[in-house]
Amino acid sequence: MTTAPEVAIPLAGARLAATVVVPADPIGVVLFAHGSGSSRHSPRNRMVAGRLNDRRFATVLADLLTAAEEETDASTGVLRFDIGLLGRRMTALVEWAAGAEATRGLPIGLFGASTGAAAALVAAAERPALVEAVVSRGGRPDLAADALGGVRAPVLLIVGERDRQVITLNQYAAAMLTAPYEISVVPGATHLFEEPGALAEVADRAAAWFETHLRWHPPSPS
Repeated sequence: MTTAPEVAIPLAGARLAATVVVPADPIGVVLFAHGSGSSRHSPRNRMVAGRLNDRRFATVLADLLTAAEEETDASTGVLRFDIGLLGRRMTALVEWAAGAEATRGLPIGLFGASTGAAAALVAAAERPALVEAVVSRGGRPDLAADALGGVRAPVLLIVGERDRQVITLNQYAAAMLTAPYEISVVPGATHLFEEPGALAEVADRAAAWFETHLRWHPPSPS
């Protein structure tokens, strides 16, 4: 397994810090879009990424905001809800993964949490030829708004049974999707899936979704 814990990815006019893990013989790559106020160090996303690595998926956990932008956001909270900016950064990350040496040719999936789910869906709509599957964990897909109708990849919306408001928002967003989708409810779980076994269930459902929908394509001969 190849791990590059501190990679600086130049994209969309910024250099974004990322953690890239590529297991032996990867079957796909999953790019993570973090939620409001979170980062690539999120223990929940890192746990899910580790489970995906065990099932032969490469993972890219990138901060969609620069260090300076994170300082601004910490005091104002405005950038974490700038879905236009986050969506552009996520789209650029998809393009980077499609061309990077370590992940070139691998089918691409997106995993978004909270507001990061909206950024992932915007990127999926912008790059339908590259993104093959999307998973949202306790997400706000409704914030993707008009982009939802342009998503072509199958979408899995994972929500906690006790996170009633987010369930309603996911149902609202799902009604605007034209792509195949599934709303997957984790019994007894709240918004952060802190209950025993809840996050492991999220990871297993996400891995199964990606295993079903990501298809490896051999690179075209040059």
